[in-house]
Amino acid sequence: MNKIVRKSILDLDPYIPGKPIDEVKREYGIEKVTKLASNESPFAPSAKVIEALKESLDHLNLYPDGNCYELKEALSTYWQIDTNQLIIGNGSDEIITMISQIFINPEDECIIAEPTFSAYESGVKLMGGKCIHVQLKDYTLDLEGMVAAITPKTKIIFICNPNNPTGTLVTQEQLDCFMAKVPDNVLVVFDEAYYEFVLEEQYGKGLKYLKQGRKVIVLHTFSKIYSLAGLRIGYGITSPEIISYIERMRDPFNVNQLAQVAAVASLQDATHIQKSIKNNEAGKTYLYEELSNLGLSYIFTHTSFLLVEVGEKAQEIYIALLERGVITRPGKAFGLPLHLRVSIGSMEENERFVVCLKEVLANL
Repeated sequence: MNKIVRKSILDLDPYIPGKPIDEVKREYGIEKVTKLASNESPFAPSAKVIEALKESLDHLNLYPDGNCYELKEALSTYWQIDTNQLIIGNGSDEIITMISQIFINPEDECIIAEPTFSAYESGVKLMGGKCIHVQLKDYTLDLEGMVAAITPKTKIIFICNPNNPTGTLVTQEQLDCFMAKVPDNVLVVFDEAYYEFVLEEQYGKGLKYLKQGRKVIVLHTFSKIYSLAGLRIGYGITSPEIISYIERMRDPFNVNQLAQVAAVASLQDATHIQKSIKNNEAGKTYLYEELSNLGLSYIFTHTSFLLVEVGEKAQEIYIALLERGVITRPGKAFGLPLHLRVSIGSMEENERFVVCLKEVLANL
């Protein structure tokens, strides 16, 4: 088969997500499992979302609105933009893939941080493009290094802000300096999946540059703070012209009806967002203190996850935590073999992680 499969497919590594809860239960024969691997919300969707979903169940015999009209109207109001500046996707992952499918020809170059979210490189490789990796500086995007990496072959620069898996951010001032040096013919994609968790006033937002007429796409998701990871829905904000190109190849019913209904309802529940932010901040404070007491280093985060340095036995610690029913993400998946990435859960989940981690470290 490898003689007839596209070469770009052979060069791709399958995405390995955090282990599902049921898989860990089966594999280790345990009942109580805490998942802190995939940066999911520790809370169920808001009551408004649940009610809206119930009301929509009687209509599942019909195809969803392929244009996502109601959701685009809601997002248009939320962001004060026109509806023709929005593309809705089956998670922002789908939009990332579509961006590469539309803009990348074989041998085109894209610039990404190292490490960062792996979906950028997968989409580029799929189209036969080449990713230029720019190492982080102090676990933060090296914007000057990214500018220096630009060549005549550069098509896209992906900016994950805050960055996954490090949780660090770049400021608006830093982005202003960066964008001033990026040629107008280069598309900049700002992935702001953790936007809502950022409390830093100097946080750099990509929408500013779209309003200036620059070639940018800003990505957001309902998977994190809105608690809708299981429904797979995200969106991009960009120019009507870029939207017109994406619409040429978007699947006609790429976003299911329940996802659309849930997303609209979630935008109407500010209380759920505030509860999530409050829990996240309390969780960070607790984990910072407990990890410091254990003598472990960590990166201060602006997201709903924490990158923790646990040393050369990181993989052993990851497995030992699994055996105790706590799922984290091993850092070797990101090229950080000394680290674990830990989602910030409910306080009960955070406490269980710390108890199990102490037990594991005591038995190494």
